Amino acid sequence: MTQTAFINPSILSWSRQRAGLSEAQVAKGLTVKTQRVMEWEGGRSLPTFNQAQKWAAIAHVPFGFLFLQAPPQEHLPLPDLRTVGGVLPDKPSLNLMDTVRDVLRKQDWYLEYLQDHERAPLSFVGSFNSRSPIKDVVADIRRVLGITDAPTRISYEDYMRALVSGAEDAGILVMRSGVALGNTRRKLDVSEFRGFAISNVMAPVVFINSADAPSARLFTLMHELAHIWIGSTGVSDGGSQGAGQEEVFCNAVAGEFLAPGIVFSAYWDGDIYWEGNLAPLAGRFHVSALVIARRARDLGYISSDQYGAYYRRILQAYRDKDCSGGDYYRTAATRNSTRLSKAVLAEAKSGRILLRDAGKLLGVQPAKLKAYGVKLSA
Repeated sequence: MTQTAFINPSILSWSRQRAGLSEAQVAKGLTVKTQRVMEWEGGRSLPTFNQAQKWAAIAHVPFGFLFLQAPPQEHLPLPDLRTVGGVLPDKPSLNLMDTVRDVLRKQDWYLEYLQDHERAPLSFVGSFNSRSPIKDVVADIRRVLGITDAPTRISYEDYMRALVSGAEDAGILVMRSGVALGNTRRKLDVSEFRGFAISNVMAPVVFINSADAPSARLFTLMHELAHIWIGSTGVSDGGSQGAGQEEVFCNAVAGEFLAPGIVFSAYWDGDIYWEGNLAPLAGRFHVSALVIARRARDLGYISSDQYGAYYRRILQAYRDKDCSGGDYYRTAATRNSTRLSKAVLAEAKSGRILLRDAGKLLGVQPAKLKAYGVKLSA
């Protein structure tokens, strides 16, 4: 006998809209007609228990929520720094919310791990504020990361790897992903956010939205690291127009770190078309042409419209490329942070955490954890 689920029809509508799904998309996932979905949401009929469970899975909502009297109040768990002219943007998407929650869950586990191993606080976290001299902050970030200056004879990609490695070695968890919860159908929206930082003296975290163009991620990394140095937590969109004091400051730190203003100005040639400066300066500072374009915008050499058009062109070119078929283990290490992954795998190897729980935390199949560990150690 088929069991009817006495759910709240208004919660069905809320959960579908919350996930950004149309009636047709839900109907396709449930293999029913769209009319049937509309009947359920209108309270004219009820789904079966199995159909309600499938609905919850499709809408990425706990099954029990469907029986609530009213939708729960949900808030972004981190401060929202994505202000434009002092106005907050639209309500954060489910993908952003789930990504932040997932990162916080991993950070909580790592904090417990550090407490068990009696690690000391990190002195650089919150050692400056948004009124500190920018060059002092830049110098200290270089010191902690072990990057005394833009290295010579190194590619942009290797420079990015060196900075991430330096941050992880210093005790910062660096996580990067372009999808929510490892689900390739839940792509993160660059127009919504580019990254976020969680300041904590024991386990600071920076997250970079990898759906952005690779050439833009280096600036986001340095922007979020600047947040750690001033002890600031929040979600960033990487903009500068009308941004708050902390966002403006972190943009300035990132720019000065990657392309010091005095040197930049000395080599900028105002007698040629502005894009002609990008490749030579990108090579000099070992960053991408996009970082140089952004620095030129921030220093007043080009307009925001010029930079915006150039950025959109780069982003579209990246999206047009075939980016499928990435290495499973490399993606897992990037998404979770190498430091966190090694800690979880060490605990699993010692038996202090079940393989099942370790796999769930890292989003890696338990049967692949051993191979994952070998890859990380290579």
